[in-house]
Amino acid sequence: MKSRAGILYADLLLLLTAAIWGFAFVAQRVGMENIGPYAFNAVRYAIGVLILLPLIWHRKRKAPEAKAAAENNPSKHGGLLKRMLPFLVTGSVMFIGASLQQLGIVTTTAGNAAFVTSLYVVIIPLLASFFGRETVFKDYAAALISVFGLYIITVGFSSGFSIAPGDLLVLAGSLFWAIHILVIGKFASSVDPIKLSAGQFAVCGFLSFIAALLFEPAPFAGTFKALVPLLYGGLLSCGVAFTLQIVAQRRAPPAHASILLATEGLFGAIGGVLLLDEPATIRLFAGGALMLGAAILSQLPVGKAKGARAP
Repeated sequence: MKSRAGILYADLLLLLTAAIWGFAFVAQRVGMENIGPYAFNAVRYAIGVLILLPLIWHRKRKAPEAKAAAENNPSKHGGLLKRMLPFLVTGSVMFIGASLQQLGIVTTTAGNAAFVTSLYVVIIPLLASFFGRETVFKDYAAALISVFGLYIITVGFSSGFSIAPGDLLVLAGSLFWAIHILVIGKFASSVDPIKLSAGQFAVCGFLSFIAALLFEPAPFAGTFKALVPLLYGGLLSCGVAFTLQIVAQRRAPPAHASILLATEGLFGAIGGVLLLDEPATIRLFAGGALMLGAAILSQLPVGKAKGARAP
């Protein structure tokens, strides 16, 4: 049984992860001033791979018996494509989600982008219904509440109906982040999590590099000027935060993890207000509160029927 102290420690790590990811929206927004979105992601995920490679080497060196077992595993000899499939699938989905998010940040605020991205927490249980998971009333209620919160943030109650193109792109990206979490769950049990992380970063970074060459003029000319945001995105957002998430989710209950990670929207809004002088509007925090509440509602356990035995 997981100890209360261990769960609390894991929850604190998840909260730190959410804070790093939330403030990463500020770094992404600042980075767009000197470098294109595809180039930003290419360099960012390349840094993430470089950060994880020493960790992979250290784990391999510390566990020779695991290496021997892997060498004798029949699945290791199942063909290059089969072994590369987890990295290709997760990295490709990550590329779409990250690209849509990065393109959207160009024309929206860091706070908006953070809150809209956090919709993936509500989207996940709805998507999971297509993979055999039962979807109950609270899932649909959470989705409606989050949509209403999104409407308040991006449209408001003015006389004219308007929504920033960036908000729509970030919303589309949120859908792919939800898909990404589902495919990660599919492969996590059969692939080392650190290797899976590095592999998907490599695929995502490579696809971003190709897109930068195709769609952006002189894509890497402003890399040095955007170095600080790039280092934050690569070192902290990719390397450190993803590793913290893996460590924490070994002990934290899934409901804790989903709720705490959803607070990245709150941290993103705070970072936008403090560091980018974005307006701290009632619309932003009212809509954000609804979306965060929807995320919490989507993870609450369904009540048992009267007389049913507790698990």
